[in-house]
Amino acid sequence: MPRKDAAALMKRLETVAVDPFGARPWAKRLAGAAAFRVRQGDWRAVYRIDRETRQVVVDHIDHRREVYR
Repeated sequence: MPRKDAAALMKRLETVAVDPFGARPWAKRLAGAAAFRVRQGDWRAVYRIDRETRQVVVDHIDHRREVYR
């Protein structure tokens, strides 16, 4: 992953971690799953929110052609 994309993706995930239930146009709920995705260029991070502990758990980070497989 290019350094620029990695830094931008990390910044977005940190923003989610500060307020997991806030509205973000760049984060979408995945259909049929209790997970969300964040995009940064061609890269995707799939995460879920543990409602009890209010923690963001990142499940997978990969290129867009590979992340949903």
